[in-house]
Amino acid sequence: MNPHHSARTAHRPGALVGLAVTTLLFCTAVRAAAPADLLSTYVSQAGQPAAASRGEPFFTQRHGKEWSCSTCHGAVPVQGGKHASTGKPIEPLAPSANGKRFTDPAKTEKWFRRNCNDVVGRECSPAEKADVLAWLLSLNP
Repeated sequence: MNPHHSARTAHRPGALVGLAVTTLLFCTAVRAAAPADLLSTYVSQAGQPAAASRGEPFFTQRHGKEWSCSTCHGAVPVQGGKHASTGKPIEPLAPSANGKRFTDPAKTEKWFRRNCNDVVGRECSPAEKADVLAWLLSLNP
């Protein structure tokens, strides 16, 4: 048996573990975003500044469908809500009351897509997302 070969093989598992840890940390860092970063992305996509003054009525009013955002998330989304059909509890939506909100862009897009379809009957525009997020970021618990 070649002693150099076994020495290289002995170091390989440690190197693979190190690579796996580095990859995991990198992926976690990429996924974790600040809500303000997400807001900046929506503003850039919309080509106009976000307005919390447009976000609040968008959130609380109905748009031709049975529900508004506030139907499930509550009119004051710094408190928990409850799903209108299932009754399942929903954690606070405002980032000031729930630090996990709007930190995962993929998850945020998934829920915007689902909820906008329920509330508006279509996907929300980047401007609508920016306005709602700007309003949510303005709320204090």
